[in-house]
Amino acid sequence: MNPFSSGTRLRDMIRAIRACKTAAEERAVVRKECAAIRAAINENDQDYRHRNLAKLMFIHMLGYPTHFGQMECLKLIASPGFPEKRIGYLGLMLLLDERQEVLMLVTNSVKQDLNHTNQYIVGLALCALGNICSAEMARDLAPEVERLLQFRDPNIRKKAALCSIRIIKKVPDLAENFINPVAALLKEKHHGVLITGVQLCTDLCKVSPEALEYFRKKCTDGLVRTLRDLVNSPYAPEYDIAGITDPFLHIRLLKLLRVLGRGDADASDSMNDILAQVATKTESNKNAGNAILYECVETIMSIEDNGGLRVLAINILGRFLSNRDNNIRYVALNMLMRAITVDAQAVQRHRATILECVKDSDASIRKRALELVYLLVNESNAGNFVKDEVWHALVVVISNASDLHGYTVRALFRALQTTAEQESLVRVAVWCIGEYGDLLVSNAGMLNVEDPITVTESDAVDIVESAIKRHASDLTTKSMALIALLKLSSRFPSCSGRIKDIVVQHKGSLVLELQQRSLEFNSIIEKHQNIRSALVERMPVLDEATFGGRRASSLPNTVSTSSGTAVKLPNGVAKPSAAPLVDLLDLSDDVPAPSSSGGDFLQDLLGVNLPPATQSGTNQTPKAGTDVLLDLLSIGSTPAQDNNLSTPDILSSGQDNKPIIASLDLLAAPSLTHTTSSTASNMMDLLDGLGPAPPKPAENGPAYPSIVAFESSSLRLTFNFSKQPGNPQTTMISGSFTNLSSNLFTDFVFQAAVPKFLQLHLDPASGNSLPASGNGTITQSLKVTNSQHGKKPLVMRLRIAYKVDGKDVLEEGQINNFPRDL
Repeated sequence: MNPFSSGTRLRDMIRAIRACKTAAEERAVVRKECAAIRAAINENDQDYRHRNLAKLMFIHMLGYPTHFGQMECLKLIASPGFPEKRIGYLGLMLLLDERQEVLMLVTNSVKQDLNHTNQYIVGLALCALGNICSAEMARDLAPEVERLLQFRDPNIRKKAALCSIRIIKKVPDLAENFINPVAALLKEKHHGVLITGVQLCTDLCKVSPEALEYFRKKCTDGLVRTLRDLVNSPYAPEYDIAGITDPFLHIRLLKLLRVLGRGDADASDSMNDILAQVATKTESNKNAGNAILYECVETIMSIEDNGGLRVLAINILGRFLSNRDNNIRYVALNMLMRAITVDAQAVQRHRATILECVKDSDASIRKRALELVYLLVNESNAGNFVKDEVWHALVVVISNASDLHGYTVRALFRALQTTAEQESLVRVAVWCIGEYGDLLVSNAGMLNVEDPITVTESDAVDIVESAIKRHASDLTTKSMALIALLKLSSRFPSCSGRIKDIVVQHKGSLVLELQQRSLEFNSIIEKHQNIRSALVERMPVLDEATFGGRRASSLPNTVSTSSGTAVKLPNGVAKPSAAPLVDLLDLSDDVPAPSSSGGDFLQDLLGVNLPPATQSGTNQTPKAGTDVLLDLLSIGSTPAQDNNLSTPDILSSGQDNKPIIASLDLLAAPSLTHTTSSTASNMMDLLDGLGPAPPKPAENGPAYPSIVAFESSSLRLTFNFSKQPGNPQTTMISGSFTNLSSNLFTDFVFQAAVPKFLQLHLDPASGNSLPASGNGTITQSLKVTNSQHGKKPLVMRLRIAYKVDGKDVLEEGQINNFPRDL
């Protein structure tokens, strides 16, 4: 036999299709089979019509067009035999839908089958009608379906009820015809018929107010009795699921009671007792029990007010929050968000459990829990009882949401205008106004949900000034406000004079922190407008993962900004860990953080074997992080002052020395590179004319040979050494940079780092442009103090950055060839 003839069995065709290796082979098989089926249809082959339709259904499920076989369905439905009708109705439901015009041709056949003496044929017609019934078919066949709701066989009554649901959805006007038959179904003992009757009743109540009122008056008490009998029923193996009798019927009854009780006090009163019984007797250790409890809570929260029942329902949701199943916790959070509008006090009792959900590993649960926490916050539980980690984290989130910076600063400005009693709110608002004050004034990034707001530059300064003058503001808030004013002086040049007057008011403050900030910021505003914009440029995006992983550790107080300058973070702002030490020289992230002594880290940093060093004459253990930065970058005062210096500050000045802006060059960005030595001195003079003093040359001239400290194909660095008489520990180094290439080097920056036993001071470079082909040099003076003179040689790690034709170039190296007696 031809494998693709009309007589091929369905299993043979399936086997042939599955044996195909490629999609092209499959299409070829399907094409030949469809051609054979078309030929059989044209020949009106009645012997294999049912087999051909079965093949078409399989081909249809594979995604191939089968419209040419739709009429075969109608022919099989019109056949007298049950097997043919079964295949015909199955094809009708699979190959056609209610939008097909050919469906109108089958209405008469379906009507005849609904009146057939064979109950199985009646069942086939009801199944098809319940799946693809159109509005026209519903109007024509509704009387037959309504009659079948009272048929003797329960299976037919069940299918008729399901078919009725589709009919009233398609034609709601027919709902009144089904009210009385449905009321009889609610008294059924057969669970299959009862559950479909309950569902049909629920849908009738939704589409017909008359039906809703009728069932409230006539059927509420009967439904309550049915549910009570179900709850108290003994073990029934045919309906038992996880020890609960027919949980599906439980849920359908609870849903219908919810519809009947909503908005009706009498109906709600009649079902209070059974709802309390369901809530207390249902076991929650099985999923079926949890489903019933959830529907019970939904019903309790939907019907008319009963305070005791609602507290019971919210307590059930509180238990759900402790469940290990994420789905149960999620639906509980959703329900609590609705319940808070009804009984907020009862929800507040579960506040601790809700807060735990904010830490959940599932993002959807965290989101829902956070939304619920937002709804729980009110006048009685908000305010200053916020940990620093919370507003630190909020600043990080705001920093990362670049599209919402404008909206955020406007929202916080409004909130600060309303109340300034919440310290954390004031801090976050002041930080945002300092960072994004220009967006506040320009109304940039307005959202559709925002109301228009007009804020002038003076208004922004006013609100920051009020935060400083506020009596309840602590040192952290006032310090942050001063920084915000410094930033606004650059963003709002017209208000610079007024901001200077506000800042200078604190130069006589008894609080040293405020006094120092006032002096430094006043000097920047008054004398250094040329570098102010770079110093106060917008903070870089803060890394959320880094903040979350390191916020609990002890962190240094300085970071590198996007411009490269080292700045001191105000109190309360999240500080990075010791990673900036690693980032300084672009070391990989897997370098371990410095230990308490910093020795192991510096050994890795410089690649030398450095035993732990201690200061002579003291047994004090060096502090972690901060002292490493002090000694590595030579920031702060002289070694004799280190014991009194708690944090490095690039804007501080020592009493015995000129200000040591230790490696402002080391961390400087190209925009801050000095052009001439005199200009550099002016730029570095941040404290009323005090500037770095040039090193004094040795009286007897250099006593040490010069070395080539670094040389590449394009650059050479030469060091010349000298010492001052009577001070063998200190070495004066004069560095000379020569361009060996034929290209001009611009934005030239030299950076250096030394281990802890060395103190390094760099003076400004003589320029930032290095002529090509050795036609000029850049010189830079360094001063190195070796606390282990005679025991350990000098070692140094360097980095040189410059631009060639606008492209960044970076060269690094390590100097180990210093003379031994330096």
